[in-house]
Amino acid sequence: MLAVDTPSVAFGDTSPASWGGESAIRRLALVFLAFVFSIVALDLLFPPPLKRARELSPLVTDRNGQWLHAFATPEGRWRFEADLDEIDSLFVSRVIAVEDQRFYVHWGVDPLAVLRAGVTSARSGRIVSGASTITMQTARLLEPRERTIGAKFVEMLRALQIERRLSKREILELYLTLAPYGGNIEGVRAASRIYFDKEPTRLTDAEQALLIALPQAPEARRPDLRAEAAKAARNKVLQKLAGAGVIDARHAQEADEARLPTRRRPLPRLAYHAAQELAGANNPGVFRSTLDASLQARAEAMLADYVEQFDDGATASLLVVDNKTRAVRASVGSSGLDAKGGWIDLTRATRSPGSALKPFIYGLAFEAGYASANTVIDDMPRAFGDYAPENFDRTFRGEVHVREALQHSLNVPAVRALDRIGASRFAALIRAAGVDLKTPNRANKSPGLALALGGAGVTARELATLYAGLGDGGEVAPLVWQAADEKEPENAYRLFSEDTAARISSILAGAPSLEGRAPADLTQKASRVAFKTGTSYGYRDAWAAGHGGGYTVVVWVGRADGAPRPGSTGRKTAAPLLFEVFDMLDRDGSTEGEIEKIEDDAPVLAMSRFDRAREKAPPQIVFPRDGVEVFLGSGARGFSLAARGGEGSLRWYVNGEPLGIEETSGRHVWRPARAGFYDVTVVDKAGRRSRAKVRVISG
Repeated sequence: MLAVDTPSVAFGDTSPASWGGESAIRRLALVFLAFVFSIVALDLLFPPPLKRARELSPLVTDRNGQWLHAFATPEGRWRFEADLDEIDSLFVSRVIAVEDQRFYVHWGVDPLAVLRAGVTSARSGRIVSGASTITMQTARLLEPRERTIGAKFVEMLRALQIERRLSKREILELYLTLAPYGGNIEGVRAASRIYFDKEPTRLTDAEQALLIALPQAPEARRPDLRAEAAKAARNKVLQKLAGAGVIDARHAQEADEARLPTRRRPLPRLAYHAAQELAGANNPGVFRSTLDASLQARAEAMLADYVEQFDDGATASLLVVDNKTRAVRASVGSSGLDAKGGWIDLTRATRSPGSALKPFIYGLAFEAGYASANTVIDDMPRAFGDYAPENFDRTFRGEVHVREALQHSLNVPAVRALDRIGASRFAALIRAAGVDLKTPNRANKSPGLALALGGAGVTARELATLYAGLGDGGEVAPLVWQAADEKEPENAYRLFSEDTAARISSILAGAPSLEGRAPADLTQKASRVAFKTGTSYGYRDAWAAGHGGGYTVVVWVGRADGAPRPGSTGRKTAAPLLFEVFDMLDRDGSTEGEIEKIEDDAPVLAMSRFDRAREKAPPQIVFPRDGVEVFLGSGARGFSLAARGGEGSLRWYVNGEPLGIEETSGRHVWRPARAGFYDVTVVDKAGRRSRAKVRVISG
């Protein structure tokens, strides 16, 4: 019986004591689960502050990755993201050899290093060596604290958290992004740039040793301030590397004799205005632009030298655009940050374009079938309502061809063409192409004929958009600033046909050469340039815009405050710089393609003359002229009204009432009944009219 009952007691015991054992195990399991849950909850509730790693210095590079301009972080530090693919791999392995040999083995805290540090410190009675891993150092950089036993314990916990979230590669990159190197320099990229003027892709043994030594005491070992301490620290690292067999003794000795950097090198500062705009519109980090660093540097120097000839506070701006993709290759916002208004990006400033829009007026006239290059158009005095334009030189040339009118920038023919197209229609088409014409703030905001002569504001960027479209067959597309977006435009706006674009470009390329400059046809390797100048009212803005050899260049010269510069015209002031830039592009071998010469542009009969069937000018009141005062004496016989121009018989109205013809004289004679203000109107057979406001004074 005992033998049979024994198994029952061993395996099937249901006594209270047996239940107590199982309850203890359950309690232990619950305690363990609660502990694990608490650890996980605390880890989730109090994660390591990894967001500091995203507080980087904005960096703008050119299309090939070459640095253009970097900006400090909000707290004034230079900090660039480290990428192990762009850092010397030998340097990374040596950092690990010196700082944390078991980096790839531990989970953020190295127990062996802690034990070793504790034993050596106990034997010597002081701290001999630390036990901080690279992960623990990263935790301290993310969350700086005073170096105490409690802070060290927090670093260990944070290191475990970081290891749970990031890979070893990511931890290394984070450490090399945040490590201090003296002053406001953080991270190996900033240190390598500022101390050695290069990226950390190929570092010498001496450079590597210095960059390994600096983070442990960055201020005490700064090579530009404390050269002896820096040299000693570098030598100590070299000895440690030699002792670990990472570098042979001879190379270590040679590296120890290498010169230290004695000063901080400035970071590149090209394309300030464009870089500031691009960096401000994007998250901190690297922004690769479409600019070309070499072209940008030369354009800035060229513009600064060019502006030195002016002594009236003038500055300038400049754009170079690749017509094929609309990528901006150079953007100079001013002649320098030390110039008056130099901090303003004048490629974005709204200014009057003067005559720079005339090619697009004629282009739309070509499209509508109103004219061709050889169409005859009158350059004679003419009033368009109350608007009576004059040519710049205040002379008139009579009948001219449209080609001559555009090449010599005659004002009256351009206004005639705009009048035929319609100012509102022209403005709508230009705006549809992406150019926001800014018209004066007035009660009647509809565009007027003054558009032809600069009566609406544009920016240099908008002009570059239009002229690049002219150089690309009449298709207008936005400028491109980001390298990732650089490609041939897909949704360009067709302003006019390829044929019209080619004919307008041919006319502009045949314009008279600048004084002292040989025509492109007579110059070897010089691109033909289809260009147009513009001068705003009061000589406030001088423009030159053109395309050639696959590029568009826009130059603006003036004062940042918009003050007049008497005598400063687009042809005299801006065009020389435009051609200097094209010459530079030709020397680089960057230009390609040629503007076609179109000479046999014979207009069809309907376009032989611009004005329909030798259409006469609208009537113009000769007497009384608008705004005059006339004296009505006692017994006066009245005023004989006179007008010129117009078609057919003329009808006269005073304050809207028709005025008959006097039988005796056969003229329209006006006899005011009393003094006051009167509206005098004349209308021709075609319904065109002219008005004059007159004040009558009686004696």
